[in-house]
Amino acid sequence: MEIAWIGTGIMGAPMARRLLKAGHRLRVYNRTLERARILAADGAVVASEPAQAIAGAEAVFIMVPDTPDVEATIARIEPALKAGQLVIDMSTVSPHAERALAARLSRLGVEYLDAPVSGGESGAIGGTLAIMVGGAEPAFEKARPLLKVLGKQITYMGASGAGQMTKLANQIAVSLTLEAAAEALAFARAGGLDPARVLEAIGAGAAGSWQLSNLGPKIIAGDYRPGFFIKLIRKDLRLVSAAARENGLSLPGLALMNSMFNAAAALGHDLDGTQAVADALDSFARPQ
Repeated sequence: MEIAWIGTGIMGAPMARRLLKAGHRLRVYNRTLERARILAADGAVVASEPAQAIAGAEAVFIMVPDTPDVEATIARIEPALKAGQLVIDMSTVSPHAERALAARLSRLGVEYLDAPVSGGESGAIGGTLAIMVGGAEPAFEKARPLLKVLGKQITYMGASGAGQMTKLANQIAVSLTLEAAAEALAFARAGGLDPARVLEAIGAGAAGSWQLSNLGPKIIAGDYRPGFFIKLIRKDLRLVSAAARENGLSLPGLALMNSMFNAAAALGHDLDGTQAVADALDSFARPQ
């Protein structure tokens, strides 16, 4: 299939690479072209403009950081979109914005899905992402074979915006589970235990989680190299907070994690992985 891919960052590049390896033909674009050129070695054609990337594409994927980036991308490609094309936004952005974009493109005869992902860089590389999809069900069925190349769990959630709402729920659970893992390991270390052995022991029981097993070892090692940036989880939680307010919800755990990730950013960790929240925890748990 002829595919356009816009956004080749820490998640987008390995996802695009999986489609190339599956035999699809890709034209790729990234705001910083050097990041797109790394895919040329895998057979991608690098476009200098988004509209050039989408020409003749049956499916157009978008994987960019934030709501304004998606809106700006759509604005740039909209004049070149043709009826029958399928646009799949895999970014994590505002559900309200996705619904508006879907309605706007439907007037052109263009199908639009919001299909955010969970699983981090390792999931993008291994094709094990969880993908939650909103939009018209026939468009989802059309996209499903492509999504199966990228993810292990692909779930149709309902109308436009439903994929994003699901991803925001995911980010609440991810954030609080990560904080629980960091606190458990800090508690173990303070109590004179070997945190690696604690991780092995509790990870096999009811405390086990993706965050504990994947990020726990990095917390123990002080390895804050990013699989998912602190700055992006902060953005996601801002979206969660806005959606919660719209629905009249007050979520104390969400407020805590907004505070914790903001504290991590203040310590210089915005471009580190989310596991760097453990450093913020140390600053609270062991005040000088």
